Amino acid sequence: MAAAQMRTSASEFCGKGLQVRANRPMRAPRAVAAVVAEVQAEGQDDGERLRLNNLSPWPGSRRKAKRKGRGHAAGQGASCGFGMRGQKSRSGPGVRPGFEGGQMPLYRRVPKLKGIAGGMSAGKDKFVNINLRDIAENFEAGSEVSMESLQAKRVLSLSGKEKSLPLKVLGDGEVKVQVTVKAAAFSKSAKEKLEAAGCTVELLPMKEKWTRKAHEARMAASS
Repeated sequence: MAAAQMRTSASEFCGKGLQVRANRPMRAPRAVAAVVAEVQAEGQDDGERLRLNNLSPWPGSRRKAKRKGRGHAAGQGASCGFGMRGQKSRSGPGVRPGFEGGQMPLYRRVPKLKGIAGGMSAGKDKFVNINLRDIAENFEAGSEVSMESLQAKRVLSLSGKEKSLPLKVLGDGEVKVQVTVKAAAFSKSAKEKLEAAGCTVELLPMKEKWTRKAHEARMAASS
């Protein structure tokens, strides 16, 4: 009798029985099935399909924060839900934002990016850049290339902090006309190409960086 039962139980997990069980579709969990059924029923009753604009949280999944009282009169007991121990149960200021109990907080654990993405000044623009290609397309022979002429011809449209930045000429492109270029900086290739084309290169002085030592020297000289 026991041997027969063992044979029948073993036959359920081998041969055709195993193949039949493997081909059976998996049942969805009861909670998921109930949600789908209710959504389908609501859609049939209202005549409205499930869309992004009519989605809402499941009833009971989101609750408002409990409004805790102060003292016995609030009706929430002596501690009113704050508990009896810990900094959050005491009066006065609580835990500051970002504090994690003394361990290294998240805003100090994560790596920081270099440049402007990380808030550093190393990634900010220090010049307004134009290429030789822009000069060749917008200026004729004998004309003057400067910050003012570039803005007048709408080659540059500056706004905000860019208005206070100096001009720099880069070497992308070729210049075949003789022009006078006035800029605060030139790349090595741009300067070589302009001089080879017979253009006049004028290096404008850059704005002096403010330092306390230079400021005190100027103040002493003026007094």
